[in-house]
Amino acid sequence: MDVEGFVKSKIKWLGHASFRIDGAKSVVYIDPWKLKKAAPADVICITHSHYDHLSEEDVAKIRKPTTVIIGPADCRAGFGDAFKQIAPGESHSVGDVTVEAVPAYNTDKAFHPKGNKWIGFIVTVDGFRIYHCGDTDVIPEMENVKADVALIPVGGTYTMTVPQAAEAANKISPKVAVPMHCGDIVGTLDDRESFRKSTKTPVVILDPSA
Repeated sequence: MDVEGFVKSKIKWLGHASFRIDGAKSVVYIDPWKLKKAAPADVICITHSHYDHLSEEDVAKIRKPTTVIIGPADCRAGFGDAFKQIAPGESHSVGDVTVEAVPAYNTDKAFHPKGNKWIGFIVTVDGFRIYHCGDTDVIPEMENVKADVALIPVGGTYTMTVPQAAEAANKISPKVAVPMHCGDIVGTLDDRESFRKSTKTPVVILDPSA
């Protein structure tokens, strides 16, 4: 399967910054929020502690006794021993899934300070490296990311605008980019097409899954 095929068949955009990745052996969620369906999770990755990314209610819907929850220190919530703390530059392996943390922060606004050590994730599933940027602006660390797929926020206000997201895509140079963090709270779904037209990176536009 090529990267585009993997994105279209295995990566589900659940709206906002929320995704489910259906691997051959493992189901991985990133920032589950406002879930309508509750397929059980093997791994749950949480980028930071804002309510629209850290939702204990949504985690409870998909959590199994064996589910591993990975996030920064302030995302421990009530997860107990299931929680594995991670910081930028660190990684964890869970079964056939590898989870790496990379920095995510704002450079021209105060919503996501670098000092909080909030993160994006590079999740390797079925041999594909999927980079969820987290809530971030364009940052120098993106140049060091090696990813097949980049899930990039485009909605502005708290994260990158469309032109900034296009700049980020050029820095990351993934094989495929997927726009996110639009259509709920900030941005519109039209921002996805604007992003596609603004970057030289191949773009797959995902519709929010039920």
